Amino acid sequence: MKRAILLHPDPRLKKVAAPVADITDDLRKLGDEMLEAMYAAPGIGLAAPQVGVLDRLIVVDCVKEEGEAPRPIVMFNPQVVASSDEQNTYEEGCLSLPDLFADVTRPKVVDVTWMDRDGNAQSETFDGLWATCVQHEIDHLEGKLFIDYLKPLRRQMFTRKMVKLKRELARG
Repeated sequence: MKRAILLHPDPRLKKVAAPVADITDDLRKLGDEMLEAMYAAPGIGLAAPQVGVLDRLIVVDCVKEEGEAPRPIVMFNPQVVASSDEQNTYEEGCLSLPDLFADVTRPKVVDVTWMDRDGNAQSETFDGLWATCVQHEIDHLEGKLFIDYLKPLRRQMFTRKMVKLKRELARG
C-alpha cells in the first residue's frame, strides 16, 4: 500500500514522535512502505510523522548519481550524538511542502546512532547531503519543519502557499 504524505499545515507534523520500544513486523512493513512513498515522490528522506505515524522512524537514501546503487537506510530511534562545528548550507525541500525550497544551515558532519530493522544498534558518521538529510528527518520526529529555521515572514508565506495548495487539491 502506498502511503500518503501529509501536507503542511497538519497538526500531526508538529507533534513529537514516541520512541520505538519493539521493532515489530508492522513497523518493518511501515519502513518498507515509507521507502516506497519516498522514492515515488521522489525524495531522499521521509519521517513516520509525515505519513501520520507518530513513531521515531525515518528512512533516507541520498544516492542520486545515475547508475549508482541505491542505499536505503531505515532508522528506528535515530539520534545525533555528535556534530561538527563546521556548518553547511543546503537548499532544503520537504515532501510535506512540495515545490518550496529554502537555504538552511546545519552542522556539516554528524554522528548518528539508531536501531536497524532487526533491532541491532547502528552508528555512522554522515557528511554533507547525508548529514543534512538525516538532521532534517530527525527534526520531523521532534515536530520541527525546515521552515521553522526561516524568518517569520518567509515561514508565513510558505504556510499561506501550502494552505492555498491544500484548498486546490481538496477541490480536485
